[in-house]
Amino acid sequence: MFSRRLTIERIDTAGVAHRCPIAQIDNFAMRNFTNDAVFDDTLPIADGLLEAGLRVPIERLASAMEDWFRRKSYLAASERLRITEIDATRS
Repeated sequence: MFSRRLTIERIDTAGVAHRCPIAQIDNFAMRNFTNDAVFDDTLPIADGLLEAGLRVPIERLASAMEDWFRRKSYLAASERLRITEIDATRS
């Protein structure tokens, strides 16, 4: 079910990437567990890392997660969120 691994990073005003804490990612995942079924196939595994199923659209995930992080004050107005799929063929 969790066939993809994604990095979740906060990009600060200087353009530097910071891994989002697992507590913040988990907060989003639990909130969406009952509100949007498409995000049920997500599993936070570490700071900045999320496993996801194939039916989770990354663009929609990024938009929803960034909105949630802003409402929770995890992201400042001048920061942004970056979600990147890790290539499973790399070792």
